[in-house]
Amino acid sequence: LELSAIGFGCWAAGKTWWGDDVRDEDSKAAISEALNLGVNWFDTAPLYGHGHADEVLRDALGAKRHEVIIATKVGVRWDGEGKHATSDLTPEYIVEDTEASLKRLNIDSIPLLQVHWPCEKNTPLDESMAALERLKESGKVQHVGLCNYSVEGLRYASQFGTVASLQTPYSMMRREFERGLMQHCEGQMGVLVYEVLCRGLLSGKFRQEPKFPDSDLRARDDRFKGGRFLRANVLVRRLEKIAQKLKVPTSTLAIAWVLKRGVVSSAIVGCKRPEQIQQNVRAMEILDHPKLWPLVDQVVSAYVG
Repeated sequence: LELSAIGFGCWAAGKTWWGDDVRDEDSKAAISEALNLGVNWFDTAPLYGHGHADEVLRDALGAKRHEVIIATKVGVRWDGEGKHATSDLTPEYIVEDTEASLKRLNIDSIPLLQVHWPCEKNTPLDESMAALERLKESGKVQHVGLCNYSVEGLRYASQFGTVASLQTPYSMMRREFERGLMQHCEGQMGVLVYEVLCRGLLSGKFRQEPKFPDSDLRARDDRFKGGRFLRANVLVRRLEKIAQKLKVPTSTLAIAWVLKRGVVSSAIVGCKRPEQIQQNVRAMEILDHPKLWPLVDQVVSAYVG
């Protein structure tokens, strides 16, 4: 898989959990702008708005859905009321869930199918991987990846099939990936990182503690409250000063910093509107800046989460 360094995260396009300001027309415009700017892959999931993000993506891409790389996920099963999700990786459900994604996206083959998170139904991982390998053999899936797995899980899964990629959280403020996973993945598989901007906290948008509606999951995220927010804001304001000298958005620095980690293949960044993807891709402009990164590393190293 040849992925652009920036991937388009479709969670917000699902409309659920991201506030009251998400509109389908804005999401579609952002997807179209991403295509114009050279983004060649889009990360979605059945979880995102109960499949609504898939439908928005399908409509926005049109015939181009056969030309780009659509990465989706498998294994999330909702309860009867559609409020609580668990990971069901039984072979039967993997097939059912994949078929539903193919239908929603209106494609014949999924370029990258990722297990959304480890199974909560006690299905042995070898059985799940065997089902995924059979989907590859049938042509309905081209590559298989895992999301949110540990080193031990990756090692075990790799015994039963080819793991093309790991999707994992990683940012200036969230660095668990560096504790073993990074070393394991290097040279073994692609690394796709999410929460690069910590749900917008590293965007520079919030100068004081924000107030989100109950429809926004960030209303329940402690990183946006009290001492944790204040500490994060110190980091963001220091990054902002550097970004101003470079004449780029603060978010650009945060995205580029992640991409500078040699093992990272691509950064997934969510967007609600076209101007956000315009800012995100500017990270590519500063990757090779000769004097920038030692200074940024010093600022990041001083941050205490």
